[in-house]
Amino acid sequence: MSRFLKSATLIAMLATVVSPGLAQGLGLGRPALPEEIAAWNHDIDPSGADLPAGAGSVMEGEEIFAERCASCHGDFAEGIGNWPKLAGGRGTLDRDDPLKTVGSYWPHLTTAFDYIRRSMPYGNAGTLTDDEVYAITAYILYSNDLVDGEFELSDQNLMDVEMPNAGGFIVDDRAETEYALWQGEPCMENCKDAPVKVTMRAMVLDVTPQDEDTAAQASSAEVVKATATQEAPAEEALAEEAPAAAAAAFDPELAKAGEKVFRKCKSCHQIGAGAKNRSGPLLTGVVGRAAAGVDGFKYSRAMTSAAGEGLIWNEAELSSFLAAPKSYMKGTRMSFRGLNKQEDLTAVIEYLKSAGD
Repeated sequence: MSRFLKSATLIAMLATVVSPGLAQGLGLGRPALPEEIAAWNHDIDPSGADLPAGAGSVMEGEEIFAERCASCHGDFAEGIGNWPKLAGGRGTLDRDDPLKTVGSYWPHLTTAFDYIRRSMPYGNAGTLTDDEVYAITAYILYSNDLVDGEFELSDQNLMDVEMPNAGGFIVDDRAETEYALWQGEPCMENCKDAPVKVTMRAMVLDVTPQDEDTAAQASSAEVVKATATQEAPAEEALAEEAPAAAAAAFDPELAKAGEKVFRKCKSCHQIGAGAKNRSGPLLTGVVGRAAAGVDGFKYSRAMTSAAGEGLIWNEAELSSFLAAPKSYMKGTRMSFRGLNKQEDLTAVIEYLKSAGD
């Protein structure tokens, strides 16, 4: 009871200091001051109005993204689990299962900047500086192959970035063209004379109820599949046991796929004719080379120590290192978190093989 009396007394006291108009209700609060509204008014429309001053590069964004964003969105903005993908999906919007990302779907880059600035990182929104938001946005553009690794995004050039789906939206005119058709009392009887029957089946989720005939067909199909597996020709088993050396030849198609994966490395490494050391060493001829073997590059103590122990960058060692650099070599300065798909590891190593000394 005493607690209630104290609360009621507090409300009564506050009611005496507010404006008469507000006192008609609970008697609490006051109109927000212009500077208070401005502190929360961060919206940026597609025209680019109110973009804050600042700048951030792809290289800076990669480091920030790895630290603040990658746990949900993946190192390359490819998404993890049910967290959304931010990269990829170009050319999928006309399919039954489109992949809608910043690069494939969003028409305005201001939308990405505005959302990151006000809502990210998840659970810690509003903690990024404007420069960090520019850098993260630049890295997302890079992950969608819309800019190169040298790109720096700023309030001066953000509106110059052309988004692939900029012309893919139309004005929503349903209020004028359709809403009138939906008004009125709905008819809830005599809708259909014939009995309702299932005429199509779900293609993705197993949600369509099965009758006895359908269940029997499915069961029969499983039996046929199992029988075919059991009766597989002996040649297939022999083929699986064939020596791996037969597949060791250079694969140009795989290297081509690896070149796309290597785009994620370009901000730190160069490869091929005329390659130079950057924040990471040049990688021309790295496959089969001794660790810390590039002249003129200052390696970490961990890498130099590994070289002294005889580390050679064969395909197996490269695969282990690129999968999880910091776990593989404690103390490495490589900030990249690693490739989490074996097919990407295999492809990028094949591409590295294509650029020998």
